[in-house]
Amino acid sequence: MNLLRCFLVLLIAGLLPVSGYAAGLVIVTDPGQPDRLILPGPEPGPRPLTRIVPPVRPGMVLELVSHRVDARIKEQFATTKVVQEFKNPTGRRLEGTFLFPAPKGAQLRKFTMDVNGKPIEAELLAADKARGIYEDIVRRQRDPALLEFIDRDLYKVRIFPIEPHETKRVTLSYEQLLKSEAGLVRFVYPMSMEKFSAKPIERVALKVDFEADRALKSIYSPSHDVDISRSGEKRAIIGYETSGERAEHDFELFFSRENEGVGMSLLAYRNGDEEDGYFLLLASPGLVPDPDKVLPKDVVFVIDTSGSMAGGKLDQAKRALNFCIDNLNHGDRFEIVRFSTDIEPLFQKLAPADGPHREKARDFIGQLKPLGGTAIADALTQALRLPGMLAGSGPHQSQGAVGHALKEQDLAGRPRMIVFLTDGLPTVGETNIDRIVASATPDKDSDTRIFCFGIGTDVNTHLLDRITEATRAASEYVLPSEDIEVKVSSFFAKIKDPVLTGVVVEWPEGAGVTRVLPSRLPDLFSGEQLLVVGRYAKPGSGAVKLTGLAGGRKVLFAEDVDLPRQDSGNAFIARLWATRRIGWLLDEIRLRGENAELKEEVTHLARQHGIVTPYTAWLIVEDEERRGVRRDLQTLRLTPESRSAIEYSRESILALGLEQTGVSSTLSSRFGGRARRAERAQAAQAPVDAAASDEVFMQRYGLSPAPTTSFQRGSSRQPGAVSGPAGGGGGGTAPVQGVMTPSQLAAQSRVVGGKTFYLSETGWLDTEVQRHPDARRIKLEFGSPQYFALVKRNPAIAEWLTVGARMEFHFEDVVYEITAESQE
Repeated sequence: MNLLRCFLVLLIAGLLPVSGYAAGLVIVTDPGQPDRLILPGPEPGPRPLTRIVPPVRPGMVLELVSHRVDARIKEQFATTKVVQEFKNPTGRRLEGTFLFPAPKGAQLRKFTMDVNGKPIEAELLAADKARGIYEDIVRRQRDPALLEFIDRDLYKVRIFPIEPHETKRVTLSYEQLLKSEAGLVRFVYPMSMEKFSAKPIERVALKVDFEADRALKSIYSPSHDVDISRSGEKRAIIGYETSGERAEHDFELFFSRENEGVGMSLLAYRNGDEEDGYFLLLASPGLVPDPDKVLPKDVVFVIDTSGSMAGGKLDQAKRALNFCIDNLNHGDRFEIVRFSTDIEPLFQKLAPADGPHREKARDFIGQLKPLGGTAIADALTQALRLPGMLAGSGPHQSQGAVGHALKEQDLAGRPRMIVFLTDGLPTVGETNIDRIVASATPDKDSDTRIFCFGIGTDVNTHLLDRITEATRAASEYVLPSEDIEVKVSSFFAKIKDPVLTGVVVEWPEGAGVTRVLPSRLPDLFSGEQLLVVGRYAKPGSGAVKLTGLAGGRKVLFAEDVDLPRQDSGNAFIARLWATRRIGWLLDEIRLRGENAELKEEVTHLARQHGIVTPYTAWLIVEDEERRGVRRDLQTLRLTPESRSAIEYSRESILALGLEQTGVSSTLSSRFGGRARRAERAQAAQAPVDAAASDEVFMQRYGLSPAPTTSFQRGSSRQPGAVSGPAGGGGGGTAPVQGVMTPSQLAAQSRVVGGKTFYLSETGWLDTEVQRHPDARRIKLEFGSPQYFALVKRNPAIAEWLTVGARMEFHFEDVVYEITAESQE
């Protein structure tokens, strides 16, 4: 079974690739004189091996050692300061040119720059004049990646001298007026220049400080996984730090401002009339500083104290519970239910979160001991039977937190939630999963949320996931190496201040909105935001209406939106929707089994949007073989070893549908939840944190990392080919030959400018080529005058060409084949 555990990381990890950052770059224009070489005389004995130093050529890019960005935004006016350090790794004095492309569509003001503290004036070249510089570098380096900047203004400055092994610090700052779209202000910083650095950057730090004269609502980055810290309702700090990364995307950030209530903004993407459009709705109440606008809630903490919780697990869970008790709000009510073989509620009711009851709760928590079995069904039933925990439970009165009786009308719209912590399987009382789920959701109209925390790898993930799915909540799984206190405390801090419950969204009439995710919307909390994606069939304008309950009163918020017929500016929305949709489909397969309809949709979405995991790779290969697709048009071309690898991966993943416990089941559910809740198409792989690679993860848990099929990594500089098996692992169960990692599969696909490309034996292939096998074909040599003429006539093509020097793509009924060799 250890091998099955290995494959769970392969299930959805490929959905969430990692990105880095960068900005300007320094290109060597004069390599200087070579170092004087002194040859020693012959010495007795064997000669040492000679270290070969690569030559210094014009056009080489210096190493970017560190990169710091500090942006301050006041309303729509942004001031950005950038500090970069470049290192000359050679033993020669060099001369270089610093290049900084302006953000696309931005008009910069007060651009200043200094090198090592000495002010220097940069030359500004308009886009038409900068084009020649970009084209020259592309020709010289045989690398099309710079073409993405070909329509941007360029700041240029000569840097001399750059002494041997010296580090030059370049500081620049500029101001710009930000544009607003659909109520969202957009900030863009050109970080993707870092991919040209000779080595990954040692350290990158970015900070954006917002200050508005109205309340900040939604704050969203579609490109990077950022930390958001709100300071009052009108200020927020966005931060990101990383190391050893190379960038592929510019940094993007959206934010909205509203006076009061829930702020809503909608972005859309539609590439012509051939298929439905995509939309992204952001809704947020912002940070609600007024306690009177935060809804009082009822919370029941249900904690497993069975014998398996012995050791550090129960101690961590007890600290987490104390944190939750300390962070209950005035007006909240709570109860603690301890369970093992028997059930022990603390108060036998929902008690007010006042001083005496909190103190009694702390004493109760301190006395918890691990002993006995696991009566999950009885514990949940006991929590739900508490007066007020189920909607429609009948008239009743209970003592309120402020000393007055809470009548039925006072309870309407009051958030009700159960926080359920367990580390095991149901072993006492009812053990049938279907009956436990039914008992946990006796009232279909109930708005009680059951948030589940599975601790360790022996939990029944199918049970917990089905409970949270039925109650519109979420499940979280805490691995053995992780701290329960950190996970639970972080979760409770987010949901401690509910603002709106029973959220429902109505879409513009006649828009044909379908496949909305999430299909059942969660409650809204202070400082958090709701992210909804979906498809629309008919363009037009209309109102999006969001309704919910606030303090028992129904409230409505409306926003006029536009669903365009053609808009290619937000292509990330399509892949974000596909990521969430595939996460949902894979969960359906895991929980309910594979069927033809689910397979067909996963196959189509994976191929179209470049979401390749071992399971989706198998579906793509299987589908194309069934349809008889020509080999030169196939999406994935595999060696016998890699083919057997993905076939084994698929079988192993399907076996997870029968696995309800263990490492594989736990991580499968965890990755599925991440995909369903993904907030960006290029999100960082957060689920396993420091153990992001499957090899590290398997070693941490004593599992045997299987050998992998080695791919020559594809990049925009050197399209690679699939090769045979390599690598090895020791210990544990005998490994299976040829198992692939998600990163290897992800290297075979790229999504650029709304198109998806796959790495083939001859270069990068646009998926649209397969759909037009009889289209007229035109061959162009990379870097030729005809090549750049095509880019000049059709600027949109430039972004696609950055994928590689050898490629094929479909555009306006023509398939263009870019070759690296002269056609003469």
